[in-house]
Amino acid sequence: MKIMIVTEAWDPQINGVVRTLKMTTRQLTDLGHEVQMLTPDQFFNIPCPTYPEIRLTIAPTHKVRKKIDEFKPDVLHIATEGPLGWAARKVAIQRGWPFSTGFHSRFPEYIHMRVKFPLEWSYNALRNFHNAGVSTMVPTVAMLETLREQGFTKVIHWSRGVNSELFTPHGDTIERGNGPIFLHVGRIAVEKSIENFLAMDLPGEKWVAGEGPSRKELQKKYPEVRWFGWLSGEELARLYRSADVFVFPSRTDTFGLVMIEAMACGTPVAAYPVTGPIDVVGNSEGGVLREDLRVASLMALQLDRRKVADYGAKFSWDAATSQFLGALRPIDRAA
Repeated sequence: MKIMIVTEAWDPQINGVVRTLKMTTRQLTDLGHEVQMLTPDQFFNIPCPTYPEIRLTIAPTHKVRKKIDEFKPDVLHIATEGPLGWAARKVAIQRGWPFSTGFHSRFPEYIHMRVKFPLEWSYNALRNFHNAGVSTMVPTVAMLETLREQGFTKVIHWSRGVNSELFTPHGDTIERGNGPIFLHVGRIAVEKSIENFLAMDLPGEKWVAGEGPSRKELQKKYPEVRWFGWLSGEELARLYRSADVFVFPSRTDTFGLVMIEAMACGTPVAAYPVTGPIDVVGNSEGGVLREDLRVASLMALQLDRRKVADYGAKFSWDAATSQFLGALRPIDRAA
């Protein structure tokens, strides 16, 4: 089957959405499918305001249509709701083609935090975008229920997995001191609530890996924190293994792939009991969820790293890819 995936989230971005799409593409290819990505680097694009690492495509619909026609897909999946996604959606609707969509990020909340744009207006636009498709894939059951309450009519669960070859408790670690290490990995931006972590009174050290619009300000405000920048591959796995607790302060993530990566390396998670952590960690032995994030962080220090790693390894890309394939509907060209 020829599968085209349309996404604004792609290289050189480093985030959970990109890793999810890359691992899914790898799995689909291993299963014998032919996958082509439709991404901003194939068109003229500009940096997104406040997020220059995100590129927004300036592509007339006819250029998107030409790319689609050159590939002749059997299935069309639109992963993001940016200009490229809207153009591909328009082509599909004009031709009466079924298409699936993905809901990866809570953009209404992100935009509201920055410019106070009304949540209702953003959700109206996204509801219109997604309900035109045959399915909207969401990463957690809690997020699925949230979108149903917002009027999304075709939401289905598409979970995530962990690269078990890379993220493992066995391997090199980073040189460190004797005190506990509390780690956060992710985009450094206001919606991630990273300052909730940085401002906490915790023993030992705090480490942060990632980049984003808030990094310079926070690095200046918290010079005692060890800042790593973006890491990937074995460097990232080594960082996870070296920490004692992975602190996830976000209240807006739809999943939080970094949590299962950390747990697969044996590092327990401390997070708020909100969408994302509720489904990923829950009441498992992989971490601690509390409204008091400091208490959760200190409690997580007591968890058995072997049990944490066993729990993290349960997240399978094989199972996640089966869910993805089950939500697709092939294009009936005869019709």
